[in-house]
Amino acid sequence: MSTTEGETVRVDRDEVFLELTRSICPVCKRVVDAEVNVRDGKVVMRKRCPDHGPFEALVYSDADLYLSTIRFNKPGTLPLEFQTEVRDGCPLDCGLCPEHKQHACLGVIEVNTACNLDCPICFADSGHQPDGYSLTREHVAAMLDAFVAAEGEPEVVQFSGGEPTIHPDIIEFVEMAYARGITHVMLNTNGIRLARDRRFAQEVARVGAHLYFQFDGFDESTHRAIRGRDLRADKLRALDHCAELGIGAMLVAAVERGVNEHELGAIVRFGVEHPAVMGVVFQPVTHAGRHVEFDPMQRLTNADVMHALAAQLPDWLAVSDFVPVPCCFPTCRSMCYGLVDGSSFIPIARLVDVEEYLDYAANRVVPDLEIRHALEKMFSASATPGVEQALLACESCGIDLPKALEAIERHAFMIVAQDFQDPYTLNVRQLMKCCVEQITPDGRLIPFCAYNSVGYREQVRAAMSGVEVPTLVPNATPLQPLLELTRYGSKTVPVADRSARSSAGKGKVGR
Repeated sequence: MSTTEGETVRVDRDEVFLELTRSICPVCKRVVDAEVNVRDGKVVMRKRCPDHGPFEALVYSDADLYLSTIRFNKPGTLPLEFQTEVRDGCPLDCGLCPEHKQHACLGVIEVNTACNLDCPICFADSGHQPDGYSLTREHVAAMLDAFVAAEGEPEVVQFSGGEPTIHPDIIEFVEMAYARGITHVMLNTNGIRLARDRRFAQEVARVGAHLYFQFDGFDESTHRAIRGRDLRADKLRALDHCAELGIGAMLVAAVERGVNEHELGAIVRFGVEHPAVMGVVFQPVTHAGRHVEFDPMQRLTNADVMHALAAQLPDWLAVSDFVPVPCCFPTCRSMCYGLVDGSSFIPIARLVDVEEYLDYAANRVVPDLEIRHALEKMFSASATPGVEQALLACESCGIDLPKALEAIERHAFMIVAQDFQDPYTLNVRQLMKCCVEQITPDGRLIPFCAYNSVGYREQVRAAMSGVEVPTLVPNATPLQPLLELTRYGSKTVPVADRSARSSAGKGKVGR
């Protein structure tokens, strides 16, 4: 209320309320209520911990775009089996528990905590560390079996780390996954070994692994800020080896405000022109694990990525070319499929109604043949109105569409914006429909954002290494007076400052 000349009048709030949900305290990980509101055209989460006070974080920088994605939500698909029971409620029962709304489109297995880098930004908090762990063949076999039991015929498994290529058994792990009928097997790699060990690259090609390849930009300052070293020559050499050996790669850029958001368009252009690259994934930095200091109200979001790409590639892309993916909660991931021929690119959304085929696009290395069939219909007598304009668009871009369809695997290109949640932005509404699951050595499938935010990662590392692991806390500007450095380079707070941790359920995380 306000007072004007002695009269009290009502005034409107400066925000629009969207939902009441649950989140966690970034410090003690207690489960707390959270509001999601629209303010100044942006979506903001606000929550309060009884012990550590109020927190706010930017969730989405374009409220109109955020609200327009909700219509893409659809019913999830149940897994064949769950791994845990419901006891304390989301996010403390992962997983998957029977309250989870979606099966696992993608399973992630971290084969080690060791890495040949010590990146300033690393959600896994890995590096040259003596107290981590490395999975055995028996571990991986059991984890793959758990994935198959839950999914029947899993679509994609990704071996990650640490750096998976330095694990001595990684080639055998790939073979074990394919032997169990998993359709696509990916290595999440920084590319250093592929650049420097051609014999190893030949083995990767022989077993048919695809790469989820770190590629953050072209500026030396970008590499030093995100990876701690200038890796430009190694990146290019590794990708050239992939092209020579027929290894497909998805470039994956961690995007941080003030570091490399100006390079997004250049990364896409490079990917389109490089014969080994099948697409690009842009991931706004997840402020979990190890990262530089950040302001939670100034973080990058998917909307920033899409707007930047449209501004940097106006001849190729518009924000409307990106479509939310409904297998997860639709605000988590948006993607644009395109056809490429040489240095030409045209979004498939301008050729067909991609919304009808989103189930065939999510988490796939190449588009499902259903998309190819839809494009082929454009040449039939039953083609829909407007097709002529779409075909002209292909001609103006220099793409021979019939020829491109003959080998769609070579001509398809995918651009993805994927924003993972962290302790500041965790929303159980989104978490309960997560389709990217971390497979743990004890056979659980834990939603990726819960694994990195709630305490599961610390729990698993402690159990596997036999070394106590501190509870990690985001390196956020408002928390600086509380924070202290861990031995891994991440941040925590003294135990006395996590007084609510016992009531938050330190022993309740998982089973």
